[in-house]
Amino acid sequence: MHGAVTPYRPVVSSPYPKSAAVTTALAALDEGRTPERSVLRAAVRALLTILADRAPGRSVEVRVPPYGVVQCVPGPRHTRGTPPNTVEMDPETWLAVATGRLDWAQAVTEGRVRASGIRADLSGYLPLELG
Repeated sequence: MHGAVTPYRPVVSSPYPKSAAVTTALAALDEGRTPERSVLRAAVRALLTILADRAPGRSVEVRVPPYGVVQCVPGPRHTRGTPPNTVEMDPETWLAVATGRLDWAQAVTEGRVRASGIRADLSGYLPLELG
């Protein structure tokens, strides 16, 4: 159907199952190494997918450039331009807050997470549980 709107969900096309990608990426970071790009991408997208499933909705846009974006959290739906509720961070920070290795409030205070809008506090949805 022309003009139909479908919710965006990142497609994780990786040889790694969701939890394996996250575990592999975290292990590399723990060892002071940069995870392989494909592993980091799969881990970020897997955790974004879990967040979108845990907090269904379209009132907050969570951005983890360059690997993924999801809209989530119940509330008024946003359809055009920059959403009033946005959250953005780098991939390493996303892995840390999504898995509970870094507290949401601490990440925001340290400037590692840029959050704007009244619904942009994700602390009630984090950490995520891997499936």
